[in-house]
Amino acid sequence: MDRHPIPHQSELFTVRMWPEDLGEGRVEWRGKVQHAISGETRYFRDWPALLAFFDEVLSTEEAVARLKRET
Repeated sequence: MDRHPIPHQSELFTVRMWPEDLGEGRVEWRGKVQHAISGETRYFRDWPALLAFFDEVLSTEEAVARLKRET
């Protein structure tokens, strides 16, 4: 057992996804992501938009400052 745990930073997000009926038998998946700490929310239609939100939140000065405070 490690007696000196390595400090780590974690963030919590909630992601909700649902199928959107576009008519004529077409369906598109939509989603909503929310950063639990800040409450910042985005809606998305594709994975690149979801990943861009993660990148934006995790690379902010506030996130970096939280990491420094916890280490």
